[in-house]
Amino acid sequence: MTNATQKPPKLRPVEIVAFGDAQLLDIAGPLQVLATANEIMALRNASIPYAARVVARQPVIITSAGLALNVAPLPRPDTAIDTLVIAGGRGIHTVLKDPKFVRWLESRSKRARRIASVCTGAFALGAIGLLDGRRATTHWTDAAALAARTPKARVETEPIFIRDGKISTSAGVTAGIDLMLALVEEDLGHGAALAVARELVVYLRRPGGQSQFSAVLKLQSQDPSFDELHAWIASHLTEDLSVAALATQMGMSERTFVRRYTEAVGATPARVVETLRTEAVRQLLTSTTLSIKRIAQRCGFRSQDTMRRSLMRQASTTPLDYRARFAIQQRDD
Repeated sequence: MTNATQKPPKLRPVEIVAFGDAQLLDIAGPLQVLATANEIMALRNASIPYAARVVARQPVIITSAGLALNVAPLPRPDTAIDTLVIAGGRGIHTVLKDPKFVRWLESRSKRARRIASVCTGAFALGAIGLLDGRRATTHWTDAAALAARTPKARVETEPIFIRDGKISTSAGVTAGIDLMLALVEEDLGHGAALAVARELVVYLRRPGGQSQFSAVLKLQSQDPSFDELHAWIASHLTEDLSVAALATQMGMSERTFVRRYTEAVGATPARVVETLRTEAVRQLLTSTTLSIKRIAQRCGFRSQDTMRRSLMRQASTTPLDYRARFAIQQRDD
């Protein structure tokens, strides 16, 4: 289908709710995605799809980065809106102490077709009951606090974003961009969202179920002595990664390597190799249409069954179910 025969998208009012001490990128990231979508559609001689603005209680806010932003006032809660986005940042806890703001947010959310939060913006959604009975996420450092404040929600620490009905929540900073790209794809189709991602030089296909931090990054939070080894393993998944091979790579005897490695990392070399291979499986399941057999081969598993058991241990799901749940549908536009 050509752009000329597509029905022009209607104008969608979008409000990004900000406040003092908000995280700058939590505001600017989603806003730029929408602005770029408008630019791309204009170049295609199509209708501009979004009327986006940043709103707050006061006309000027100071973000946590120290940058001052001129913003629009909070609109009347009964005016038309398509998408309501709540930014994150440490200032969210201060603004939620204002009963007038909370009442405004509760009323405003009832007029929105969909509602999203970035990072700790999820606390605002929880404060007005929108997370009750839903899956939700936030930045991993704040997940426990969110769970304590919203006991009726199912707070998950792993996903970079979660969409549960009309409510979407995302992890910190760049995850807001991932979520907004997913919303653009819902509105305008895969081709438009891909064009936005290319223009911004970001990944379109970073699925919501992807972990907030990679296995390699988790390992780097341990003893740094084996950081280079972990990076080497991740780039040589199809090679011999036995204890003997890894000990040789580190210039140690097998006994010394196993002892030092286990003490430093808190896991055996075999378990870490399995974790890195399984993470690669998850990425290929969601970002490609490769067969299960081919993915097993590319990630260094000796068989599909071995790969399936590893994924079941680490993600409690099968390869087919994982792909069905988290992969973004690939289609032609």
